[in-house]
Amino acid sequence: MQERINENLKKIETWKRIVFMLIYALIDSLVRLILWLVILLQLAAVLLTGGVNPNLLAFGKSLSTYHYHILLFLTFSTEQLPFPFSEWNITADLGLIDRD
Repeated sequence: MQERINENLKKIETWKRIVFMLIYALIDSLVRLILWLVILLQLAAVLLTGGVNPNLLAFGKSLSTYHYHILLFLTFSTEQLPFPFSEWNITADLGLIDRD
């Protein structure tokens, strides 16, 4: 058992993933902050104009999809690195991993 743990700790791929996970955790915090700003701006638009702002709507949808991609990576559901290491909001093939 101890040998297996030592073997796992020596894998460079695991340490690379940990570094990427830390980077994406920081990016995710910034993305969530921007999403809340979009939410508040959209709410203000609805209150002031009676309708949603189409530009904010598109941006919010795109940013939400990006947030989803980050969460998939952080939860080990995919090995696909989100933007900036891949294209923005790849939705056709997320590279989901079936861990069942």
